[in-house]
Amino acid sequence: MKLLFIGTTELLLIGGIALLLFGGKKLPEMMRGLGQGVQSFKKGMNAPMAGQDAQNVSETQHDGQEQQTAPQDGSEQQ
Repeated sequence: MKLLFIGTTELLLIGGIALLLFGGKKLPEMMRGLGQGVQSFKKGMNAPMAGQDAQNVSETQHDGQEQQTAPQDGSEQQ
């Protein structure tokens, strides 16, 4: 099943139909917008990964340190 594979002939046919429908002036603007949308999508997909990596590094740095907390009720434990 080759549903996702598009050959040269199919690309030319799709491009020709798009050119007829939208015209020569509008088509580059639409493709530019599509390219910017794909670029922002890729940045959005990579941004959470970078945030998680930074969080994991921060957690490993704090794991080695002992944290002492004061009792909530004001009494001291000895």
